[in-house]
Parts: sequence; C-alpha cells; structure tokens
Amino acid sequence: MFLEKNRQLVRWIMIIASFAIISLILWNTYTFFQKFKNEERAKMAIWSAAQVEFQRSLLTDDVNPLVDKIILSDSLTPKIVINNDGDINTVNINERKLKDSIYIKNLILQFEKQNKPIELTYIDPQTNKKINVGNLYYGDSEILNKLKYYPLALLLIIFLFGAVVYFFYRSSKIATQNKLWSGMAKETAHQIGTPLSSLIGWTEILKTENTNPDYIKEIEKDIDRLQTITERFSKIGSIPTLEKVDIVKETLETYNYLKSRSSKLINFTLKLPKDPIYVNLNPQLYSWTIENLVKNAIDAMKGKGDLTIVMTQLENKVKINIIDTGKGLTKSQFKTVFEPGYTTKKRGWGLGLSLARRIVEDFHDGKIKVAQSQIGKGTIMQIAFKTI
Repeated sequence: MFLEKNRQLVRWIMIIASFAIISLILWNTYTFFQKFKNEERAKMAIWSAAQVEFQRSLLTDDVNPLVDKIILSDSLTPKIVINNDGDINTVNINERKLKDSIYIKNLILQFEKQNKPIELTYIDPQTNKKINVGNLYYGDSEILNKLKYYPLALLLIIFLFGAVVYFFYRSSKIATQNKLWSGMAKETAHQIGTPLSSLIGWTEILKTENTNPDYIKEIEKDIDRLQTITERFSKIGSIPTLEKVDIVKETLETYNYLKSRSSKLINFTLKLPKDPIYVNLNPQLYSWTIENLVKNAIDAMKGKGDLTIVMTQLENKVKINIIDTGKGLTKSQFKTVFEPGYTTKKRGWGLGLSLARRIVEDFHDGKIKVAQSQIGKGTIMQIAFKTI
C-alpha cells in the first residue's frame, strides 16, 4: 500500500513538473517573440526615418550615403511604402505579384493586422510644420514567422513523445497481463486435471455397479466437456493449431450440448445448411466462442426468451448469427462490449467477448461484431470465417 502511494505521488510530481516545464518554455518563447517584435519595430522606425530623409533628398538632390546604407541594410522584413502621390514601393516582396493590385491591397491589410503602420513625416524647418510624405506598412519577418510557430512544433513534439511513452507503457502492461492470464489459465487446467482423472475412474466403477446407462452417458458427456475446457485453458498463451473442419457439424454439436444444459424457458432454434462447409478451425476454441456468445445472450434475456443460431454461406465466407430477444445494446456499446473488463453483470470479469474476439480475429483471421441491436428488443452477434 505504501509503495503504491509513493508511485502515485511520484507520478503526480512528474506530471506537474512536466506541465511546469512546458509552461515555462512557452512563456519564454512568448517573451522572446514579443522582444524580437519590439526590436523589429525599432528597426522599422529607423528605416522609416531613413526613408523620409531619402524622400527629402529627392527634392534637394542632397543624398546622404548613410541613408542609402540604412535603406539597403534590411533584407528580411517585407515592406510597402505608399507616398502621397499614391506611388507604391515594395521591399522583400515577390516581384511576380507586384502587378496584382488585389494582392497588394490584401497584403497591406495583412500587414496592418500584424503591425501598426508608421507615418513617414518630418518637420519643415522653415514653417515648423509636420510634413507627411507617405506611410510604411510592414509585415513580420521570416524569422519572426518561424518563431511564431515554434511553440506549436514544440507541443507537437512533446505530444508525440508522450504518445510513444504511453503506448510503450500500455503495451508492456498488456504483455505482462497476458503472461499473468496465460499462467493462471495453464495452472487452472493443471488443477482441473486431477479431479477429472478421478471422475473418469469413478465412472468406470459406476459401470460395474449396474447404474442406469443413461446417467453414466450424461456424466461422460460432462467429463468430455471438462476435458475440452481443460484443453482450452491449456492452450491460452500459445498459438492454436487449425485444421480443416466441417463448421456445420461443430456448430451442431456445441448447440446440442448447450441446449440440453440450459433453462427450459429458453426457446432454442437452429438453422444450418444441409451441406458441409469446411473452414480452417480449432474446434475447441470455436466451441468456446459459440458457448460464450450463447451464454451472453441467455444472460441478456435473464434466462427467458428466444435464442436463434443461423448459419449462411456467401461466396467464400460463412456467417454465424446468434440472435437473442434480450435487453439490447446502445450503438456506443457495439465496440466497447469486446474490450477486456467490460461487463454489465454484477458478477463477472468481462472476459467472455474479449476472448471471443481474440479467438475469431487473432487466431482464425475472422470477424466478430454486433451486427444489429435495439434496446428492449434484442441483439444479433455475428461471426464470419473464410471457407476453404
């Protein structure tokens, strides 16, 4: 208990520390972004002053070399200068699109959203009045744009790293659980073996005691069933052997066994093709699947209702539908019912349908699904296999 509490505490400390580190990185990135943006604003103020001096020099023919140097120094920030005559000068903008007036207008609007335009003005020394020679519109530089998306890229990297760690941890946990379940299943099979051998011996003794043969026959059926169950458990965790089997015959045998040992309040109906249908199957595991589905259907009907098993063959596939008149499922439950641990019963581990899916899909390359269901009217569970 103490170790578990320590693990929980360490886990929460790591989560909080991770959020704190991410928040710190994002805050520093934002601060740096704003600082860089302010520096670009200051640079544009200097550039605009040089532009004003350049405009004034055109009137006096007195060009200052330093002004030219400042104007030509910035090669990163895209700029649009519109003077009072309506003339447009651009810097660091795609030359192919300069003739497109709509593109230029949209670009000016975009620049206005990114940065406040700078008025190009100077004070006339003679009249002491402010003279406006135009406006400077400028956008974010390429470096600033890349920096803008850096936090998103960082979050994506952190998310992907977290996903990898999560899936690795989950896979490791599932693998450990599978080993545990396999070990428990094999141990269960081993434990059942001892009393089963004893039951076989007692059956042989009963045969010599003039016991009713019908009783002995039924006991032998249950012993055979126990042997089948033992074999099932012993095979968990190992790859089952598939063989060419008549699925019609296997379904009939399982049906007969379940019907004879189920409540008389269940109305069983079986609809099978007359001709054999051959499929690569493991008979014990297939029987287990049908048994799980039938028992789930009986539980859904609370021990009273109609249960129908229908088998149909379509081209190279055979489909088995188990139809009940139980409480039904919502659409959100169509997939969750196959998840390990999911159960609607007060007692139960929620492994029946999970095992059925693993047997059908992983071992037999088939498909199992909830074909149809309606609350209060019943459910159709469907299995599909490839025929030979």
